[in-house]
Amino acid sequence: MRAIKGVLFTCDAAVKQILLTMNEQQSFIIEDLDDNHLVIKADDEFRVRRQLETELEKNTYSLE
Repeated sequence: MRAIKGVLFTCDAAVKQILLTMNEQQSFIIEDLDDNHLVIKADDEFRVRRQLETELEKNTYSLE
C-alpha cells in the first residue's frame, strides 16, 4: 500500500473557497484543517497552484 504524501497549503478564506470549488471537480484535498490551512496531495501541488493562479487572474479587477 502506498501512502499519500501531503503538503500544507496556507491561504486566506477567499482563496480557500476557490480551492474547495476546484476540489469538487478533481479531488486533491486530503484534509481541511481550519480557515486558512488545507493539506493537499503533494503530487497535485503544481497543478493546483497553476489552476489557482488562473482562477485568481480571472477575478483580478483592472481600470484599464
